Amino acid sequence: MTNQIEIGRGKRARQAFSFDDVSVVPTRRTRDPQDVNLSWRIDAYTFGMPVIGAPMDSVMSPETAIALGRLGGLGVLNLEGLWTRHEDPAPLLEEIASLDAQTDPSAVTRRLQEIYAAPIQAELITRRLAEMREAGVVVAGSLTPQNTREFSDTVLAAGVDLFVIRGTTVSAQHVSTTNEPLDLKKFIYELDVPVIVGGVAGYTPALHLMRTGAAGVLVGFGGSSSRTTRRAVGVRVPMATAIADIAEARRDYMDESGGRYVHVIADGGVSTSGEIVKAIAMGADAVVLGAALARAEEAPGRGWHWGMEAAHPEVPRGHRTHVGQVAPLQEVLWGPSHHADGTSNLMGGLQRAMATTGYTELKDFQKVEVLVTPGHTA
Repeated sequence: MTNQIEIGRGKRARQAFSFDDVSVVPTRRTRDPQDVNLSWRIDAYTFGMPVIGAPMDSVMSPETAIALGRLGGLGVLNLEGLWTRHEDPAPLLEEIASLDAQTDPSAVTRRLQEIYAAPIQAELITRRLAEMREAGVVVAGSLTPQNTREFSDTVLAAGVDLFVIRGTTVSAQHVSTTNEPLDLKKFIYELDVPVIVGGVAGYTPALHLMRTGAAGVLVGFGGSSSRTTRRAVGVRVPMATAIADIAEARRDYMDESGGRYVHVIADGGVSTSGEIVKAIAMGADAVVLGAALARAEEAPGRGWHWGMEAAHPEVPRGHRTHVGQVAPLQEVLWGPSHHADGTSNLMGGLQRAMATTGYTELKDFQKVEVLVTPGHTA
C-alpha cells in the first residue's frame, strides 16, 4: 500500500526518499569489522568488494580499471569515450582539467562537445580491452543503447567478460519511428557474456529489464555529481526509494522466473561510504562509483569529474565538476583514512557499518532496519 500525497486537485504522487532521508539502525548485537565479508559474485565472477568503477572518462582509463580490478573491484571502460576516439587522450584530459574554473560554463561545454565529436574507432576499442585482458583482470566495457548494435561485435571479439549497456534511461521497450530500436531481450539472449543494463528508476521498467535476461540492473541515472538531468529534462527519482522499489521487482521476478536472481546495482548519488552503506541497506547488491573514484590521485580527470552527458551534442545535461583529489586509489577504497567525511576508506566504512548493526554478509545486510529522517537530519 502506498501513501499518495495531493500536490493539487489534479495530481497525486508518492513521497520518495533520498539517501539523506534514511539512516541505518544499530542492533543489540555487534560484530568485529574484521569478520565482515564484502565479497560480491555476479554470474561466474567473484569480486572482493561490491564496487564497480563508473564508465566515465574522469574515472576509468585502462590503467585505473586494471588498478581497481587488482584491488578487488570491477573497472568498466567507457567504450565511447576519449580512449576509443583518440589515439592518445592524455593531452585532452590535461586540457579538460586545466580549463579555468572561472571559465563560462557554456564555453567548457562547447569544448567538451568538440573533443567528443571525434568518431569512435573500432580498432581502439579492441586495443584498450586487450590492455585490460593482458593484465589478468575481469574485462568490462560499456556502450550506450544507441551504439550497442554497431560496436557489440567488436566488443565481443575483443574478449570482454562483462558487457554493460548504460544510458540515462534504458527501457526494454524503446519505441522509435525513425530508427530501428535495440531489442534488448533478443540481443541479450544471443550474447555469450553476462550483461548489466540500465539506468532505470522504477518498479515496472526494472521488471521489464529483468525479463530480458540481464544479469544486473543499474538503478539511477548515473553520475549525479556531474549531471544536471533534473534541471535539463525534469527527470529524477530519489535513490533510496528507487533502490527499494527495484529490490521489490527483483523479489517478484524471482517468483515469476522460478528463482532467477538479478543483481540490483546502485548507479548515481553514491559518493561517500555512508551512501554506499545506505544503498546496500535499501537492497542494492553493489554500487557504481563515479565521483568517489574521481577523487583518487590516479583518476584520469585529475580532480575533475564529468560524464558523457556533459558533451551531448544537442542536449548537454551535465557539468565538469571539481571533486578534488583526496588520496591514492588504495586509500580511497581500503584506507587507512585521513578524512572524516567518508571520502576515503570506503570499504572500511561499509565494514564498520555492517559490524555495528550485527551483519557479516552483504545479502543479510539488505535486511537491516532503517529509519526515515526527513529534513536531512541523518
